[in-house]
Amino acid sequence: MIDTPQITQTQAQPAAVIRLTVPRSEISKVMGPGIEEVIEAVIAQGIGPAGPVFSHHFRVDPEVFDFEVGVPVTAPVSPTGRVQAGTLPAATVARTVYQGPYEKLGEAWGAFMAWVRAEGHSPAANAWERYLAGPETSDDPADWRTELNRPLTDAVSPH
Repeated sequence: MIDTPQITQTQAQPAAVIRLTVPRSEISKVMGPGIEEVIEAVIAQGIGPAGPVFSHHFRVDPEVFDFEVGVPVTAPVSPTGRVQAGTLPAATVARTVYQGPYEKLGEAWGAFMAWVRAEGHSPAANAWERYLAGPETSDDPADWRTELNRPLTDAVSPH
């Protein structure tokens, strides 16, 4: 279900984002339009997308999603509509890649977090997903790839 997780260091990544706070049941209604709006803005400004679409969750809550959808950019974004400048943070993270349909991401996160705990790491409150390959690349959800990132608060060195 998931690749063998690794500990790695991320660099801060400037991005164009839209912040959303919605009940879990609303995620499928707001995420697609938010992503479309961000991509349209960065294309119109000629600054991206400079990498995969992501969702950055500020806290992990099973009932309410408080998160940003965004894309990396090559230059600062000029705020337009709901689109604002943002950043994926520099952090020491546990990272894995899940391959499969989005409906199974919860199970993938469960397996990933079990690994994080079994390895003795302390997760931070936030987490993010980067959508490496999805419906835009294949009609077969078995081909979709989502990178899972969970920042760690314990002092570990990447390996």
